[in-house]
Amino acid sequence: MALALVIWQIAAVRLGQHLLLVPPLRVLSRFCELLLEPGFWETVGFSFSRIAGGFFLGLILGLVLAIAAGRLRWMELLLWPYVTTVKAVPVASFIIISLVWLSSRQLSIFISFLMVFPIVYTNVLQGVRSADTQLLEMASIFRMPWGKRLRYIFLPHLRPYLQSACSVALGVCWKSGVAAEVIGIPKGSIGERLYTAKIYLSTADLFAWTVVVVAVSVGFEKLILFLLRHGFDRLERDGRREL
Repeated sequence: MALALVIWQIAAVRLGQHLLLVPPLRVLSRFCELLLEPGFWETVGFSFSRIAGGFFLGLILGLVLAIAAGRLRWMELLLWPYVTTVKAVPVASFIIISLVWLSSRQLSIFISFLMVFPIVYTNVLQGVRSADTQLLEMASIFRMPWGKRLRYIFLPHLRPYLQSACSVALGVCWKSGVAAEVIGIPKGSIGERLYTAKIYLSTADLFAWTVVVVAVSVGFEKLILFLLRHGFDRLERDGRREL
């Protein structure tokens, strides 16, 4: 990180055009100024609530449908064309098409959901397929209730698949969600501030708001992965106690 900042500073000094490349110290100064501006936290909260909402919607639906598709072949076949289409169509196309159907204020929720869902679904489905068949057969022989099978067999087995899916999906949902805001320009969003900075050629603001997006995205990712680890660890402890 330090090396990258040094290279950035040298490149900015050598170029000598702050309109094209702002020095990192100027970006840091502008970032600190943004923290004190009225409406800053409302802007961050607006974008965070919608992008995080889209992430959780994609996570829950992707997890539930992947487990169901792993158990029911017909459901996997039913969902395959939709999942494949979402994975193949460029996010910009989805954003433009969605603007016909949705308000720009709700656009980032839908786009974040669309980007997260296939990642979670594909990873979890792979995990369900690779579940220990002998363990499942034993559970069937002893007539273990479906709820306990899900809690003590499927979920612990899906842990690495779900953590990997969330790690990828968290970054993608923030990039796509902010991109949707830049195109849809909902009032009071981070995307609107980025678009305004671009219109007025305020490169320092452009870099500073990008730093905000990175900071919030990384913080949200760390929090979600921590909660996942804590939840799975607790699930395993509860399972050992019951056994």
